Amino acid sequence: MANRQHAVKRSVGPPGRSPAGDAFSALAIRVLRLGALLTEVGDALAEPAGQTSARWQVLAAAERAPATAAQIARALGLTRQSVQRVADLLERDGLAAYEDNPDDRRANLLCLTARGRAALATIQKAQRVWADELGAKVGRADLLRASEVLDSVLAAVQSRPPRGE
Repeated sequence: MANRQHAVKRSVGPPGRSPAGDAFSALAIRVLRLGALLTEVGDALAEPAGQTSARWQVLAAAERAPATAAQIARALGLTRQSVQRVADLLERDGLAAYEDNPDDRRANLLCLTARGRAALATIQKAQRVWADELGAKVGRADLLRASEVLDSVLAAVQSRPPRGE
């Protein structure tokens, strides 16, 4: 009877998933929801500068040094094609420019123009205020602990891609 009660207590998620699997799935749902909210907030923070979250990410990735679309994509965990599309739009709008890449003639380097740096600075100023307010509300210690847990989860997911059963 004790085993039966234990089995009943464990069956929170789909049949056959362990309690750790249930906990991972619950975390994944929260992370996905957080990602959606951060994109929404990012769009709101970027909008006064005439940008979107996607454009902001690419601008920020090229801020320190010129980079190829592939380098930016790897840094952001995106596809090269999606970054290339955004980079081309930034270039079209005068926020970024392409320069020759001495290491690879086929992959130009994206660098920010003065207009791009000004747009990014506007977004970063608004983001600092927002991040400071939320950081104070949640607390530095909790945020650092959450970052450590997320780093652990990221490493685990990267080391164990899904496979068909």
